[in-house]
Amino acid sequence: MSEQNKFFTFLENVVAPVAGKVGSQRHICAIRDAFVTAIPFIIVGSFLLVIAFPPFGEEATNVWSTFAREYREQLLHPFNFTMGTMTLWIVTGLGYNLAKSYDKTIKSPLLAGVLSLSTFLMVSAPITEGKLEMSFMGGTGIFTALLIGTFVPELMHFLKKKDIGFKLPPQVPEKIRESFDLFIPITIIIVTIYPLNLFIEAQTGFIIPQAIMEIFKPLVSASDTLPALMLVCLIAQVLWWAGVHGSLITNGIIAPFVLANLTMNQEALAAGVEGTQLPTIFSQPMLDVFMMAGGSGSTFVLVLLFLRSRAAHLKAIGKMSLIPGIFNINEPVSFGTPIVMNPTYFIPWVVVPQLCGIFTWCMFKFELMHRIIAIPPWTAPTPVSAAWATNWSVMAIVTVLVNYIIALVIWYPFMKMHEKQLLEEEAKMAAVQQEQAQANGTPVTA
Repeated sequence: MSEQNKFFTFLENVVAPVAGKVGSQRHICAIRDAFVTAIPFIIVGSFLLVIAFPPFGEEATNVWSTFAREYREQLLHPFNFTMGTMTLWIVTGLGYNLAKSYDKTIKSPLLAGVLSLSTFLMVSAPITEGKLEMSFMGGTGIFTALLIGTFVPELMHFLKKKDIGFKLPPQVPEKIRESFDLFIPITIIIVTIYPLNLFIEAQTGFIIPQAIMEIFKPLVSASDTLPALMLVCLIAQVLWWAGVHGSLITNGIIAPFVLANLTMNQEALAAGVEGTQLPTIFSQPMLDVFMMAGGSGSTFVLVLLFLRSRAAHLKAIGKMSLIPGIFNINEPVSFGTPIVMNPTYFIPWVVVPQLCGIFTWCMFKFELMHRIIAIPPWTAPTPVSAAWATNWSVMAIVTVLVNYIIALVIWYPFMKMHEKQLLEEEAKMAAVQQEQAQANGTPVTA
């Protein structure tokens, strides 16, 4: 067996099964689903931020800029309760989804989500002079939300598994019985986590979310690097090629970090920092918009190549994939070609997003375009979503077009190689059909 075949066999027989198990692990699934729950709030909040800070500078006198300056406080109010409070939705969703996976012990996952939310507010939103502190309801509280949203369902699962709780008579209605299941978890949280929060604050001056952010600060900084971006993309692409939804796995792991990065950019923009000098580069649109135009593998240009192919199979796939590809849905081309498990396309499938990522990173790093401040809907056509994510930067559209060219150059020779194989197969099939037709005395149609 050749070294190449050994590598592909390793991916298929070792990497894919392990990745499948990781992707179905209950905690990773719960975190992923919690962030999915928060996506509508994040998208709407991001859009409001773009409206509140037009891409013309504070001195501009056009209608949009004048309106935004005059009503900025009103525009940011809904932002504060969508994107600005996304951690509340995430901690609730995480508590709910993780509890739901323990359906044999936790009968009411909704109560687990509510208790997770209550616990998060207890340690992250102190009341000062009758006002609730909101500093950690956005991206800065994300790691605290993940820890609490995991701890609360695990505590409830442990107590039920050990049969620790109130023993109520069977005549008690089920809903009341479920609510009583919260008494002991609430009591444990109040006598452990809340005093711990007070102790940490007394010793360090930080409440729990501040302390956790300090601990995670090196990881957040490390996440905003080109090697980290390349590694995440590489893992996702290799897993996709092996037949596993790689993006679901990697997104579940990196979501806290990329959201923290996005929040830092939004806070810096609100503080008046120039758009090209915002502090971070790596947030979710970096992957979804700039590196994966048309879907994983940046396959939109491949669809365009298929439309001009002489091979009937590729031409049919191109026609079928064009409309979905415009909206970044590339399953028709990925599985119809197929690209998945196809050694012919492994190299461009992995390399194209990497090269697009390097070029885009350079555009951000050398301050040639506005950095990312918003998360557009992933189905928005790529040039539109690129401009949307970067506060309507024209250079973002230029970057996408250059990435299309990069993808075209890399995909083209591999597509032609595949096309040649298909044309040979189609020619053989046509010859067989002609022989059969002649043998049967049937006229052959062109």
